[in-house]
Amino acid sequence: QVQLVESGGGLVQAGASLRLSCAASRRTFSSYAMGWFRQAPGKEREEREFVAASRWDGGSTYYADSVKGRFTISRDNAKNTVYLQMNILKPEDTAVYYCAAAYDYDFALRGEYAYWGQGTQVTVSS
Repeated sequence: QVQLVESGGGLVQAGASLRLSCAASRRTFSSYAMGWFRQAPGKEREEREFVAASRWDGGSTYYADSVKGRFTISRDNAKNTVYLQMNILKPEDTAVYYCAAAYDYDFALRGEYAYWGQGTQVTVSS
């Protein structure tokens, strides 16, 4: 079992930056691929949108087209933490952001995540 706790959300103006963090409970965190997803207001859980994913070592990353060039996923395995640096935020980025853990990168690319955090709210005003 892996417990994930997100932090760093908040209310910002369009064009601002935020960095989200996701702390994992297990020392084996480094073996998991990690991803970020978001759920926009009014959307159901099943409509969560993929944002970014990282291989266990950070050597490979993948982004949704909507955030490519603005968001960066990174991880510090020594701290059991994955980050999402979000720049040039737009009102359409408003959502609850979730981190998730997959057993490996192939699982992550298929959208098969085993563990999820509780989410952190990001609100971008225009």
